[in-house]
Amino acid sequence: MRAATLDRRNFLLGAAGGAFAVLAATACSRVELGAEPDGGTLLERLRERGEVRVGFANESPYGFINSDAELTGESPEVARVIYRRLGVDRLVPIPSEFGALIAGLKVGLFDMIGAGMSVTPTRCKEVLFTNPEFIAPAAFLVPAGNPRGIRTFNDVAAQPDFRLGVLIGAVEADYAEASGVPKNRITPYADQPSGLDAVLTDRVDGFALTTISLRDALSKRQDSPLEITPGFVPIVEGRPEYTAGAFAFLPDQHNIVNAFNQQLAELKASGELLRIMAPFGFSQEEMTNLTSAELCSVPAS
Repeated sequence: MRAATLDRRNFLLGAAGGAFAVLAATACSRVELGAEPDGGTLLERLRERGEVRVGFANESPYGFINSDAELTGESPEVARVIYRRLGVDRLVPIPSEFGALIAGLKVGLFDMIGAGMSVTPTRCKEVLFTNPEFIAPAAFLVPAGNPRGIRTFNDVAAQPDFRLGVLIGAVEADYAEASGVPKNRITPYADQPSGLDAVLTDRVDGFALTTISLRDALSKRQDSPLEITPGFVPIVEGRPEYTAGAFAFLPDQHNIVNAFNQQLAELKASGELLRIMAPFGFSQEEMTNLTSAELCSVPAS
């Protein structure tokens, strides 16, 4: 049976009700939600309006408000370039808790989700994803020099006294357990700084997350005697488990997703995509040619 694949931010789903209050206060108007024939007309409407409303979760480095009160991050910056090519000049940020983004999209509070959202088969039943702009290999935050020599979850399982930290609700806990790490050696933490501090104070021997998130966390604590192990793709029941982020639209908007994917493919082919994302800690390691169709498919059990 396919192992459960949870997103590291799924625990926010319980707070969706509170997020709707924020969303209702920030949204200027709502999208008409009637089913649209022939692949949808959103792109035409956005061109007429001259702007696109983007739902984001204020999470670095994916999409966040900077010190100048401007929306930035890898997703907004990629979206800006693509939308200008499509004839839409302005991004209007609509903040949300991550767990409320899909619900907010469904009720028309924004036109698109731009938050580095992972493409999963479950989410694919609710929204229409573009092809991913990045893939996020797993890695470990460990003391400098990696004294325990770990590189994969199998390495962690092979050391009976290794204490592993993860984020609450994160996929890394599932990957670790599937690799043979018992639950009593896995400690969940509420956020990245807490996990980093746990490694620093020797409460855990390593903290598992994606390379992207770990680099972002460590960049804020550059004096810490820690390092990040090389990225890898976890193998669960013989299958690679990819975490790839993409933009999301309502399920009937095939036209704009096709147009978006075409522009995204051109950015990838020219190398411009990496140049846009590099300032936010992304590297060639995170570039991918995986498609949403591949990521949305559920392997046979």
